[in-house]
Amino acid sequence: AALQRLLAAAVAEPDRGVWDLELASEAERQQVHREWNDTETPGWPPEDWDLAGRFAVAAAAHPDAPALAFEDARLTYAELEARANRLAHHLAGLGVAPGDRVGILLERSAAFVVAVLAAVKAGAAYVPLDPAYPEERRTFMVEDAGAGVVLTEALLAEAAAAIASRPSTPPAVAGGGGGGASLAYVMFTSGSTGVPKGIAIPHRAVLRLVLDTNYVRLAPGERVAQASNTSFDAATFEIWGALLNGACLVGVPREVALSPEDLGALLERERIAALFLTTALFQQLAVDRPAALRGVRSLLFGGEVADPGRVRALVASGDRPERLLHVYGPTEGTTFTTAGELTEAQEGRSLPIGRPITASTVHLLDRLGRPVPLGAAGELCAGGAGLAWGYPGRADLTAERFVPDPFAAHPGARLYRTGDLCRFLPDGRIDFLGRFDSQVKLRGFRIELGEIEAALAAQPGVREALVLVREDTPGDRRLVAYVAPDPERPAVAAELREALRARLPDYMVPAAFVELPSLPLNPNGKVDRAALPAPEGGRSGAAVPYVEPGTALEREIAAAVREVLGLDRVGRDDSFFDLGAHSLSMIRIATALTGRLGRPVRVIEIFRFPNVAALARHLGEAEEVPLDRETHDRRADARRQSMSRRREMRRGR
Repeated sequence: AALQRLLAAAVAEPDRGVWDLELASEAERQQVHREWNDTETPGWPPEDWDLAGRFAVAAAAHPDAPALAFEDARLTYAELEARANRLAHHLAGLGVAPGDRVGILLERSAAFVVAVLAAVKAGAAYVPLDPAYPEERRTFMVEDAGAGVVLTEALLAEAAAAIASRPSTPPAVAGGGGGGASLAYVMFTSGSTGVPKGIAIPHRAVLRLVLDTNYVRLAPGERVAQASNTSFDAATFEIWGALLNGACLVGVPREVALSPEDLGALLERERIAALFLTTALFQQLAVDRPAALRGVRSLLFGGEVADPGRVRALVASGDRPERLLHVYGPTEGTTFTTAGELTEAQEGRSLPIGRPITASTVHLLDRLGRPVPLGAAGELCAGGAGLAWGYPGRADLTAERFVPDPFAAHPGARLYRTGDLCRFLPDGRIDFLGRFDSQVKLRGFRIELGEIEAALAAQPGVREALVLVREDTPGDRRLVAYVAPDPERPAVAAELREALRARLPDYMVPAAFVELPSLPLNPNGKVDRAALPAPEGGRSGAAVPYVEPGTALEREIAAAVREVLGLDRVGRDDSFFDLGAHSLSMIRIATALTGRLGRPVRVIEIFRFPNVAALARHLGEAEEVPLDRETHDRRADARRQSMSRRREMRRGR
């Protein structure tokens, strides 16, 4: 139909260029821009609402209900309200005023949540800073955001007595008086120019994400897991979704989130009703411990392209959660822009990302900003109350990515150009097709490859550098760096890895480095990416000389690591991280070792002892503790069931 319209228009107006001709019919435009984007209610969220005010309402309604459960720290709503108020008064005493930025350099913990709440109660915006980030990166983020105060464990400990003496009632500046239009937080993502970029999110964008939504219901008394990194925007959904709805926020330690066995036990023990997982972690859990998901009422996953086969197998099984939601959204759209419930084992090469959530709109446009016909590919442009202000201090980039919304009913509305290529399916769901640029999503993290390439090019001994995401082993997507060294001072892979670790988060450090005399070019003079070779199974990232594994246990461990990482050999002293291991491959190593050794090996053990020699010593000592026959048989049965499930899931792919 679109081709017929194009040909008819070309005949009727032969002097017009092809790109000036309309492809979408009036009926399609009406359906796509009006009917499928009918998600807004006038005046929602109310302009006078803010996060501090809505939390105060929840705390007043449920003072004795549990608000936080983080390992040994458990607070009711009344206790959380009082602690946050005292810290907010202390921040005001430090000179923090409405509109200021407060950096929060704390691990995922009750203290982090108290600090976030205190910042907005003081009328400021919070800036989450991951303690695992290199100091150089954290310093840049603090300066770029303009954070005059940074809350750290040391600062809070030093000021504990002073904070405790502050009033437990809300400060007079609660919410900053700016309502929904005021700034709630600044979160940083990878930047294509070589440095991270901050994204400014207003209060109303968060409110529309978690209150009276059309995709999930979070009820008072329910328990919501916080399994996300504090500087990852899914934490926005977790923290505020719980606290503004009277639910209890349950902290999931990082090592627990990465262990299918431990995470499953926590979900059952804490009676988790709502859980978000990155796609990669969700798929790993669906293979290793699907039964753990059965009791979750609403499980949301997203962050990168899903494997339809794995998801399809879980949906068809009896281990699925009550509701399984595939969610999508850039940080500039405040965590989620679309969501879709998977209710059956849907066929197809991809999983749709759903439809717009409450107070959000989605338009698929061509390069001239016009609607594409149904089924055609176009850039996903997001609108509605979830949009960020833009990029503070980057007016040029803000103007480039945030453009006027010609489809909105009210003036001044904007669209965010995501750079994602999508299409509408006949029923209104959206199908994700790919990217226009070099931005990638890996294990839930948004990465601009240009930032890694810039960091590599800045190193002595590097003449050219290019970074790709490769999947040479099914299910194992990883970053690979291609480096053309300076002949006079060639760079060494181990040195480059350490240099990048000093500038970039771990998830942005390539798993493998490939040295080439020069980057291959195509006839147009551009890098021929198809000609770039797969990494060989060597030890390019190893920082120590190779030493042959000695004992039988060391050889079993080395074999498991070789198998998972696709290496030719693994030395007894090689760091698994230096060899390219990441959080998900650590899970796979634990699974492989469990099968090889006939005894459970937990992910946390591999993180704590990340080389062959250390892990062998640890496992050898643990093996000396005898198991009673009942425990031995129970573990053997569990291993057989786990291996059977994995085989079934692989067949379902």
